Amino acid sequence: MGDWTEDYRPKSLDEVVGNEKALIELTKWATSWNTGIPKKRAVILSGKPGTGKTSSAIALANDFGWIPIELNTSDARNAVKIKNVATFGAINETFSDDGSFVSSQNGGRKLIILDEADNLYEKIDSSNKEIDDLSDKGGKKAIIDTIKLTYQPIILIVNDYYALTKGSGETLKSMCKHIKFYNPYSSIVFNLLRKICLKEGINVDQTVLKTLADRSKGDIRSAINDLQSICLDKTLVDIKSLNVLGYRDRDKDIFNALRDVFKTRNIKSIRQSLSHLDLDPKLVILWINENLPREYLDSGDLANGYEALSKADLFLGRTAQRQNYALWSYACDLMNGGVATAKTHNYPNDSYNFPTWLRERKEFRNTLEVRDLILGKLNSISHCSKSKNRSFLLSYFTHMFRNNTYFAIKMKNKLDLTESEIKYLLGESHQHKLKDILNSPEIIYEKPITTDLTEEDEEEKSESMQQSLFDF
Repeated sequence: MGDWTEDYRPKSLDEVVGNEKALIELTKWATSWNTGIPKKRAVILSGKPGTGKTSSAIALANDFGWIPIELNTSDARNAVKIKNVATFGAINETFSDDGSFVSSQNGGRKLIILDEADNLYEKIDSSNKEIDDLSDKGGKKAIIDTIKLTYQPIILIVNDYYALTKGSGETLKSMCKHIKFYNPYSSIVFNLLRKICLKEGINVDQTVLKTLADRSKGDIRSAINDLQSICLDKTLVDIKSLNVLGYRDRDKDIFNALRDVFKTRNIKSIRQSLSHLDLDPKLVILWINENLPREYLDSGDLANGYEALSKADLFLGRTAQRQNYALWSYACDLMNGGVATAKTHNYPNDSYNFPTWLRERKEFRNTLEVRDLILGKLNSISHCSKSKNRSFLLSYFTHMFRNNTYFAIKMKNKLDLTESEIKYLLGESHQHKLKDILNSPEIIYEKPITTDLTEEDEEEKSESMQQSLFDF
């Protein structure tokens, strides 16, 4: 199974869902290149992640027969790399797929696509330590120079229009055409997900599709990713499949906040970024703690960063002990500004990980939910309380399920156990039996129940276990 976001990426602007007005403006701008170099040589596509900006740019290139040259500026935050790829591509002519020269006067064009252009940080004034940034080395200036010289169309793709055009990027406002992309309606996302299910031959409950569309908040890419994750190796998907997905608030971008902390020393900017995040400081400190050693490779920077983080943790502890939430502001300044000012080097890392502790806690919570579902099914046939089933019967049931395949198949059919419930009962050491249990048809004949245990072990399990389990 390939990546559905790529498999179903629009090949033409006609296939892009939502943002009809933006697509019309984009097409008009591209058409203006047919009569020469237009006044606005570049266009800025802004909007939240997953709204179709990059897909529209690539689809535009396909529709007009232009050769796309993509550069992710978050991975190339300096003037040299931008000039090597973007500027040279913008001022030179192009070639066809067979290698023959095609003049721009005859319609031969390249489309320069600069993705995540708003992730360029700038060094406005080295004498002002509050604004001292460590990542960009003339990136914005290189983009402006490229647009001035270009003989080829350029598209800048950003999530935050202000981040691109502030400071030295102010000139871009007059040089570029700005096209805003908005979140598509939930009904549009729903229809797209339904089309994908039809093409994949997967029967998905309509409530599931509606829930995914609503949760996505217009982020088409995440909606497709969520759909693929719950459809993996399935032909029928019901409402229970949504349990494997955690709800994500897509308005709060922790990754952008982490970039501000790790890439800048601008305390004011970091405070603004974290205030928009609206995330509990106890969770923010977990994110910073997880990614700090991945970012600060210098041992001195790492030690200073952890010193600031440890002091922040003390204030968080005192907040909980004294219920004095005014202390949160001190904790936030230490974990954010303290960590930001602890560095003395530039670091190339731009990939951040989800906190291990939170991920393990989520997996543990999901495991408990599966266990409770099994207990509920046992309650319906054992006529015992849930607490008694949990403390006594479940351990015997699990033991028999792992060591007697016939019993496992019989219980699977009788209790209508799902794949996740069977995996829980088998445990790590018996997963090799999963396929046999899942693929086995319903048993229509009786067979003496024997286990894989030794005769001595069998005698130890007593008649009470036989009476509790086999009378189901």
